Amino acid sequence: MDHHLGRPDVTVPALPEGDLAAAGLTAVESAAYELVVAEPGATAAQLDRSWIRREPLRDALDALTAAGLVRAAEGDPPTYTAVDPEVALDAPIRAYEARLRAAREHLHGLAAVHRAHSDLTDSTAVLEVVSGREAVLERLVRLRRAAETEILCLDKPPYLDGSGTTSGGVELLRRGVRSRTIYERSSLEQPGALRGLEQLITAGQQARVLPTLPVKLYLADGRYGLLIRRPLDERESAVLLRPCALLDALVHLFEGLWRSALPLRPSPAAPPSPRRTVEHRRLVALLLSGLTDEAIARQLGVGYRTAQRHIAALMASLGARTRFQAGVQAARREQHEQQP
Repeated sequence: MDHHLGRPDVTVPALPEGDLAAAGLTAVESAAYELVVAEPGATAAQLDRSWIRREPLRDALDALTAAGLVRAAEGDPPTYTAVDPEVALDAPIRAYEARLRAAREHLHGLAAVHRAHSDLTDSTAVLEVVSGREAVLERLVRLRRAAETEILCLDKPPYLDGSGTTSGGVELLRRGVRSRTIYERSSLEQPGALRGLEQLITAGQQARVLPTLPVKLYLADGRYGLLIRRPLDERESAVLLRPCALLDALVHLFEGLWRSALPLRPSPAAPPSPRRTVEHRRLVALLLSGLTDEAIARQLGVGYRTAQRHIAALMASLGARTRFQAGVQAARREQHEQQP
């Protein structure tokens, strides 16, 4: 701009990003004040060339002048210069900071009252009973979001959101949160369960299976737990646990079940070798789950007779007398081959 000529030796820093709402300025006044700071000694017409907002610049200049933030020098036309920001805006910003501190202290006081009432009534400091499907699902979503290192899960149907084991699982793993899940055998009987399990394991989930599980449970970092109490009707309820002896006991319960559960690896992490195909791993996982031949055929997407032939061939190759024994032996053999 021509009003900067004659000062070639001055290096003007770029305007910082942000606004001056904390100082009591509107967005329009803040933009106008910044413009006057950047182009001191300019007329309204000169400033208007750089004005990109729809609101009239002159109204904002009049408001800033009346507030003592901008000086209008006498002339025809007058020129505008900003008062030093650290002088003009320091007091209102300090007042804003004081209000924030007061609000924070008030917040702490309210929180103390809330905790006191909670301790006296239903012990929600460590346990919170959640009722209703939507409320339970909302707590589960919050628990997953709160997880920073690891989620542990005892998984059994029915599912709160109807999406089964893949609900939120892949997103969690992409955030870098480890996931260990023990599935009840009946989980793999759900439509599309095998495909969902493959997606989770490919994303990094560690999965194991047991014939039955005592509870439906989610644990986050050993700090929070969600124990589903009534998963069979619309009156679903759960218990949200914060650090306490019961939460520690549930973590120990999970670890004990994890040691006794059998690993599930329905698909390989790398391209399959000729003797360890994707179909082989899927069949092993389904045999471990104890599904019927009809259910295995549906999960594999093959006919009933074809599934029977695959099962018979695997049992013969392992010398197994039962279908479940074949799955166990195949899983253990694979685990042994993967050890260094």
